[in-house]
Order: sequence, then structure tokens, then C-alpha cells
Amino acid sequence: MAAKKKPKPDAPNATTSGALGFETKLWETADKLRGHMDAAEYKHVVLGLVFLKYISDAWEERRDYLVRAAADPKNELFIKDSTQRKSITEDRDEYAADNVFWVPRDARWSKLQASARQPTIGKLIDDAMEAVEKANPTLKGVLPKDYGRPSLDKTRLGELVDLVSGIGLGDAESRSKDIIGRVYEYFLSRFASAEGKLGGEFYTPRCVVALLVEMIEPFKGRVYDPCCGSGGMFVQSEKFVLAHGGRLGDISVYGQESNPTTWRLCKMNLAIRGIEGNLGPGHADTFHNDVHKDLKADFILANPPFNVSDWGGDRLREDVRWHHGLPPAGNANYAWIQHIVHHLGPRGFAGFVLANGSMSSSQSGEGEMRKAIVEADLVDCMVALPGQLFYTTGIPACLWFLARDKKNQKLRDRRGEVLFIDARKLGTMTDRTHRDLGEDDVARIARTYHAWRGEKDAGKYEDVPGFCKSATREEIASHAFVLTPGRYVGAEDVEEDDEPFEVKMKRLATKLREQFAAGRKLETEIEKNLRGLGYAG
Repeated sequence: MAAKKKPKPDAPNATTSGALGFETKLWETADKLRGHMDAAEYKHVVLGLVFLKYISDAWEERRDYLVRAAADPKNELFIKDSTQRKSITEDRDEYAADNVFWVPRDARWSKLQASARQPTIGKLIDDAMEAVEKANPTLKGVLPKDYGRPSLDKTRLGELVDLVSGIGLGDAESRSKDIIGRVYEYFLSRFASAEGKLGGEFYTPRCVVALLVEMIEPFKGRVYDPCCGSGGMFVQSEKFVLAHGGRLGDISVYGQESNPTTWRLCKMNLAIRGIEGNLGPGHADTFHNDVHKDLKADFILANPPFNVSDWGGDRLREDVRWHHGLPPAGNANYAWIQHIVHHLGPRGFAGFVLANGSMSSSQSGEGEMRKAIVEADLVDCMVALPGQLFYTTGIPACLWFLARDKKNQKLRDRRGEVLFIDARKLGTMTDRTHRDLGEDDVARIARTYHAWRGEKDAGKYEDVPGFCKSATREEIASHAFVLTPGRYVGAEDVEEDDEPFEVKMKRLATKLREQFAAGRKLETEIEKNLRGLGYAG
């Protein structure tokens, strides 16, 4: 879209992180703490320790390299080390050059591990967090520092420290496998499931994030998430760039989060991956304190909270963002849509999640706002998602895709058209309550969209009854500007059956009689066995 794509390597699994062998043990140990705190609290206990172990491991690996390099006459660091009073291993710049945080002596994991069974372990961890923040200004006010509180069982905490001690997190091999990211992702998903509704404030299912990213393809430019949670949209965008031949830093990250603990979690999540992001000076309400007021983004990815009724709309009646109508004070859905439109650059693309009601609601002027957005030719694609994808809500959800400028000479001119995709039948159940979109599902939806846009190597687009339909603005108007894909894609084609009716009935009747006979034979055998056991009828 925004840049010429390079040949794609084998794509990583878009939906699952794969077993690492220790996540379950970590979870089980963390779960022991639940008798003393709720999930919202203990996620920070676990993730804070994982973070501290990671940066300590990375620091030690870098130090070991510097020791070897400083002792090798063929290495340039040998000359530098031999001519300086200060050992090269204590030169903070040498760590920063490799994107490694400086870890003060008292904050190194080896010291904490040695004291894991001491009753003072909580205070030692708090002191370590303070020391790391002091040594690394970018982490100021980010790390959890409440391990010394009396309510936290220090025996359980020591067990958790011992368990984390056995996991290598910061060495080169671990970083190449993105182990820390996968651990974070595993825990975020488990915490989302454990926390219920509150978990949705910081976790969007990976398959949904992967689909959004595959659809809008943020190769290069400014990426913005106005309700960024734990930063999953940014992480997946960076992964996409790297997987397609780009470099870390090809995108600039801008985010905002209103929940203070989630804002800190996002800062930690980006820090461990070496992603520099502008999340504002602290947590802030996006509607009432827009920290990126002048930003015009190339790509916007978001999962706003659904149907929020107490967003303070009454205090924003004259806001400059309401280009297409005044959003109702009792529901923030169209406030989010217009906030996103307001921040979209002149060639920008946006993809975001909303409740299904946003596609068809007409109360409080929402129908008129939707009509205005369609008539402004901003809507590019609508995707109806299958149910049970989210840990935190059973509300059916959809994806909106907006494009500021649909005319692109390199691609097909789709002005005045909208692509509708009905993906409700896709995905597989991972347990009794959760569904997941697999790699093939994500690829099918994304490929359909890119083919419709006329992108090279995406194939030829064709309407598929029951799945996708390219509709004109006139067709949408005939449906009163309702954007529900099911209104447009029609019914799935039924495979032609050339077998004559009489032949089919004869074949089915014969098969049914055979099944009756097999049933009678089985009944006789069962009666015989019962008589043999002395239970004759």
C-alpha cells in the first residue's frame, strides 16, 4: 500500500505462539497467588518478574561478550578497553548500542535468586525495580513496585522467583525466538481469560490483531492506536514489517491508553521488544485529553471498548473531531469512528474492531452518521467476525476498514464501492468457549481484500456467494446504509447434484434398509449377551 512490498518469506504462524514448555508451569505457580489477590493484581507480579529476568539476562549476555571482546587483541574493543581506566564492561554506552537496558548491581537477577527464600524478597524486588527505573529514564514510572506489601505471600513469591530463574529469557537465542514476547503474549491471553470483562481493556486476541495487520499492511509510516492496551497492535505491526523484509524502525508508533496500569504494561511490552513508541507522558483519556492532537497517521489500528455509555460526550458537543455528526452521549462507538477518521492522514488506512450494532444502528443519529461516512467514500471494507473470539465479551463483533483516498493508480480504482466479507463461519473452537481464526482463515480474508483492491500477486477478485461481495454506494443506499455483510453477500452456492430423483431415492432407501438390518442384528447380539449374564427379558 504505502510502499513497494518485498518478496514474502514463509509467514510465521499468525494465530498461535506455540508451546515453549514452561508457560504452563509459570501460570500454575502464579495461579497459587490467587488466594491472596485477584487476576488484575497478580498479572503485574508475574509480568514484572519476567521483565526483570529478561533485562538481567540480556545485560549478562552483553557483559560476557564485552569481556571476551576486550580480551581479544584482534577486536577493536581491546584497544578501547586497554586505554580506558573504566572497564568496558561498565560502560553503559556499550550496552545501549546493542539495545540492552543497564541493570545496576543490586537489581541483577542473580542477587534476587540468591535471596528468593528470604522474607525480605519483596522489598529486594521493589528496590531492584526502582534501581532499574533510575538507571533507564525511559522506564521511569513504568515498572511494578509493590512486591513488599504484607498481603503478598512471600513464600509463594519466592517459589515464583525460583521458577522464573530456571528460564533463559534474555540471551541471543531466546531473543531470536522471541521467547519473551511469546511469554508475555501467553500470559496476556491467560490473564484476559481469568479477568473476564476487565481483561479486554488490555488484550485483543492475536488472530484478530493479525488479521487487521495483514489487511492494512503497515510497511512504513506512522502507526496509531488511540486505545492501545498492552500494545499488541504495535507488536504485530513490527513483526509484519520484519517478516516482509523491512527493518525495526520503519514504522513510528503512537498510542494512548486511559488505564494507568495498562499504560505501564504497554510501555514494558514495547521496551522488551526494542520498539520505541510515543504513548504520551502518561495515561490519559483519548476523548478528553488527546495527547496526539495534531497527528495524521498513515495507519490506524484499534480495538475500542464496545458500546461505552459513560464516555463524557456531553462535555464534547462542539469538538472538532465530529466531522460527520454529533455522536450520542450514551454510546461512544461513533465517537471512536470519527476520532479515527479525524486522525487519518491523506493517504491513510484504518482497521478497527467494533460491536456489530455499529453496522446497523439508527438510534440517536447513528444511522445518519454512518450514511455521511459512506457518502464521503471512507468505508473500504466491512468484515463480520465469527462469535466467541474474545475472552471478555460475547457481543458479536466486526471489523471496519477505512481508506482516506481509494484512488491509487497502482491499484484498482474502487471509489464508490465497498467490499463486504462474511467470515462468521470461519475459525475453529480451541475450547468450549473460545474460537480462533487460523492461519488459513486470516490468509483467505486478507487475500480477498487485496485481490479486490487489485494488488499484484493477490489474484483476481470475484464475488463469492455467502462470503464476499463488492457493492456500489447505490446498493448500500438501497439498504438504508446498513453495512452488515450478510445483507450483501447472499446465500452460499449449493453444489449441483446431477443424480436423478428416482435413482437417488432408490439408493437412499436401500442404504436405509441395510442400516435397519444391521441395527436388528446388533439388537439380537445384545439380547444374547444379556441372557448369558442372567438378565433375560
